[in-house]
Amino acid sequence: MKVKKQKRHRKSLTFYTACFGFRKPYKVLCDGTFVHHLVVNRITPADTALANILSATVKLYTTRCVLAELKRLGKSYSEALDAANNLIIARCEHDKCARADSCIMEVVGENNSEHFFVASQDTDLRKKLEEVPGVPLIFGLRNALFLESPSAFQKEYVKTSEERRLHMTDKEYQIFKDRAMKRLADGEADNSNAEIVENNDLGDSIASAQAIKRSIISRNHNGVKDKPQFKRRKAKGPNPLSCKKKKSRENQNNPTKVGLLAKFKCIYNLNMKTLIC
Repeated sequence: MKVKKQKRHRKSLTFYTACFGFRKPYKVLCDGTFVHHLVVNRITPADTALANILSATVKLYTTRCVLAELKRLGKSYSEALDAANNLIIARCEHDKCARADSCIMEVVGENNSEHFFVASQDTDLRKKLEEVPGVPLIFGLRNALFLESPSAFQKEYVKTSEERRLHMTDKEYQIFKDRAMKRLADGEADNSNAEIVENNDLGDSIASAQAIKRSIISRNHNGVKDKPQFKRRKAKGPNPLSCKKKKSRENQNNPTKVGLLAKFKCIYNLNMKTLIC
């Protein structure tokens, strides 16, 4: 079961990182119900527990409205309040403290531009956030933490946005049409292309233009960017200092001479009648 849980979490993380541009360290926005759940079930330290399910370092956030709500709940939530005070405060625009769920919805916004994971035990809040694109949800069950799988809405949103990104816009269509008309005026297009443009139906030309667009468009939708393309290093020659020196041709052609020089280290000088070593 633990292996299946890890695979499910890994699959969900891959979806959010590939489609919505989530990057490490992950930011987790906690509400009061989740902090209270951690305290009651003694899931400490919280950042380590969350890092285990996300397989990366995390930063824990909360809001001033959540702290105010925990404070209003009294002594039964005093430990949760102390724990929440140790978290990073995410900025919210409320002059007066609002409800915690509405505050979190406002911090997340329409498309979760800050890339928050939202941790909550409030099922109603989680259902609302399932309708917001790019919001991973975390909840606790007794002493275990879980990362929810992407909702059907989020999968459909990614599919439609990808299709929309790969199609020509009206402006691009008009530019392509104007260029085709210019080519006709210059006499560079043949008769078949002329009929296509006159009927306002570019047919295969549009398909080829869309293929070109798919090949050159940068994947910056939803905060996702293409990875930089690095040049491959060409294979270089061996290090000359680590190579064995080549033998001279004279020694290679006369191996007996080399053997004699290696065998006798002394030379006898006949004129001086002395042995020179």
